[in-house]
Amino acid sequence: MKLVYTGKTKNVYEMDNGHYLLKFKDDVTGKDGVFDPGMNEVGLTIEGVGDVNLRMSIYFFEKINAAGIRTHFVSANLEDTTMEVLPAKVFGKGLEVICRDRAVGSFFRRYGEYCEEGQKLPSYVEMTFKNDAKGDPLVTKEGLAVLGVMTPEQYDKIEEMTKQITKIVADEMAARGMELYDIKFEYGYDANGEVMLIDEIASGNMRVYKDGEYIQPMTLSELFFK
Repeated sequence: MKLVYTGKTKNVYEMDNGHYLLKFKDDVTGKDGVFDPGMNEVGLTIEGVGDVNLRMSIYFFEKINAAGIRTHFVSANLEDTTMEVLPAKVFGKGLEVICRDRAVGSFFRRYGEYCEEGQKLPSYVEMTFKNDAKGDPLVTKEGLAVLGVMTPEQYDKIEEMTKQITKIVADEMAARGMELYDIKFEYGYDANGEVMLIDEIASGNMRVYKDGEYIQPMTLSELFFK
């Protein structure tokens, strides 16, 4: 297999069948030896983190596919910590889609004058460009269309899929006595322009609380599979 991309937490290989293989690593983002999923650099290595991230991704991708929602997931191999996925193009130079069930994080920092921290939200969907230097700027549906990043129809589809997927994740957390506050996704599209969920669904991509207290990503993974 040909290595086509070396990422911070995953390497990507091109397979003979036209699909791609994601190799999950034990490297995590952070700074000064402290794990921080919001950072854009590898901060430390945590043994087993690649395995738990893959396990959670498999769990949710299988549920999402079963619900008839399109993803890039094909199969996975836990022994090799790898996931086979369909080819997909990213929107622009990378776009993050956030679904918010409660007002925390950057949402509260921006709009704290108009809401209370932790206030319930109606699965509010935001999109930001992946650009740390510019603070991951927010972008609107109209802005994405004007810039040629995606069509209004693709935006509407992503928004619909995001709310459906968020409910699946939130329900699974609730069944374990926890509450999903927000979650981050990435999407791509195939040769026909059809949208699909890509990347991973791991604890570092979501904020989950129990009894009003934030659960650290590694602890969340342990509680989820307890």
